[in-house]
Amino acid sequence: MNVYLSKLENELRLRNYSPKTIKSYSACVAEYLTSKQSNLDSVDIDFIKQYLLSKIDQGMASQSVNQKLQAINFFCRNVLKFNSKLDIRFAKTPSKLPIFLSRDEIQSILRVIPNTKHKTMIALAYAGGLRVSEVTAMKVKDINLSELTIHVKGAKGNKDRITVFPEKLIPVIIDQISHKQLDEYVFSSECGGRLTERTAQKVFEHALKKANIQKEATFHSLRHSFATHLLENGVDVRYVQELLGHANIRTTQLYTKVTNPILKNIRSPL
Repeated sequence: MNVYLSKLENELRLRNYSPKTIKSYSACVAEYLTSKQSNLDSVDIDFIKQYLLSKIDQGMASQSVNQKLQAINFFCRNVLKFNSKLDIRFAKTPSKLPIFLSRDEIQSILRVIPNTKHKTMIALAYAGGLRVSEVTAMKVKDINLSELTIHVKGAKGNKDRITVFPEKLIPVIIDQISHKQLDEYVFSSECGGRLTERTAQKVFEHALKKANIQKEATFHSLRHSFATHLLENGVDVRYVQELLGHANIRTTQLYTKVTNPILKNIRSPL
């Protein structure tokens, strides 16, 4: 099995997949091969279907089931050289509206964070529409204060993009990075090096609770809020798509469902 996993990693690396995706695909395939036990070099469609069904029966989310299918499909085609199409449909994923925070809620969260570094991190994530991984990976050289931009490097799908930097944060970010080299992380840990994603998430979770906000929001809700508020301000959805780095505009258009002013002006007949 280790031989197959090594070949899988090499194929993923050759295609320049991100380390996060390589780790995820390897874990999925390792679990699949462990479940299969024998005839690892053969492709049994019925077994794959039963394997995925067992995950559904265990209550696994459809997105996670689809990720396992993607990993297995990649493994079969690129490692086992299975040339036929896997006749297995992806699980239907529920269409959920993004959870976003109002402008007042964002300010409430920022007010209850006493640590300046943590407050700046949360503010910048919202102001630039950044994922938690993008905030923690940000380096001093990625911020251009003269042009008010952030160069997000190696984001989801290993893509770069440019997003906006808020003028209001210039004084605090200068104080944050003034003693750092260009290649150092903007938000480093107390022990040095990169701040972990989990630490950033805990900062947000604690602030959300302290601000007494009852929404089931996560760190990613800051990114949702960024997109929603830009659309409310009249920014064209295509520009929002570019700032978020969405490959498909339909992903960005999901935010228009929570920003429709006509719907918000309709009053219940009760």
